[in-house]
Amino acid sequence: MTSAKPLKNVISKEEDMSKVWAGPANSLPPLRQAQRGAPLELSPAHVLHLFSWNVNGIRAVINKGALEEFIKAERPDILCLQETKAKQGQAEIDLPEYEELWNSAERPGYAGTAIFTKIKPISVRNGLPTSTEMVDEFGDPLSEGRVLTAEFEKFFLVNVYTPNSKPDLSRLSLREKKWDPGFLNYLKELEKDKPVVVCGDFNAALTEMDIARPGQNHHSAGFTDEERRGIGNLLGAGFVDTFRALHPDEQRYTWWSHWGHARENNVGWRIDYFFISKGLQGNLKSAEIYEKYLGSDHCPVSIDLEI
Repeated sequence: MTSAKPLKNVISKEEDMSKVWAGPANSLPPLRQAQRGAPLELSPAHVLHLFSWNVNGIRAVINKGALEEFIKAERPDILCLQETKAKQGQAEIDLPEYEELWNSAERPGYAGTAIFTKIKPISVRNGLPTSTEMVDEFGDPLSEGRVLTAEFEKFFLVNVYTPNSKPDLSRLSLREKKWDPGFLNYLKELEKDKPVVVCGDFNAALTEMDIARPGQNHHSAGFTDEERRGIGNLLGAGFVDTFRALHPDEQRYTWWSHWGHARENNVGWRIDYFFISKGLQGNLKSAEIYEKYLGSDHCPVSIDLEI
């Protein structure tokens, strides 16, 4: 895969996704300031509990009682959600201790990301800043609420819902040539300012250890060489796969097909990740997968980070 060019005239997808950043080349558009109060000052020994979960529809997981059960049990400091399929206000959420950050798709009931945080961010950015045109026959992934960034005192947190390549691989080219390079370039630009924590549904398993039946899926969406290379490029740029760093030999999964009793038989894929900048690896205290939580075809993943 060719490397991404530096960002120039990047598009700022905050409230108006059509606005073009006209600032200096090789820079990112400014993040919008968070609305209330000052950011929480963290002591050096504070351990943050960060979680990520593709809920496959936030209203559905709320109606099942699964989100409430999970939050009461795990008490995340920060929770990143993907595939929310809703706009803020469309779901009945009673979490007064959390600030809600949303990046919803323009198309109703589709894709979208959200962050629920007990720690007030310094600033927030919606979308993937890039000058690359990404519209294809399925739409514009830049209008689907797929990236949400929150800046905290000592790191950026990037929540991502990566476009699926489609069963017939009709969106593989977009992912390989545009999305993956553009996303990596964005992370590298952020990293020039402070370390990065990136989590979410990457819609691909990296190695044969991350999929129950690798031999049957080498040409399937989510396990093609191109998709795996895209994730491999994150590692090549110095990002750390937190779960694999702490559990090098464990074969565990985060997503299961609805077909063939896949979850009951644990025929799954590990496609949900936390990656961190190399400089944060010494702060990493744990990385876990929570197969016990139902309500979605994905399960939550987490890291504990001493900041």
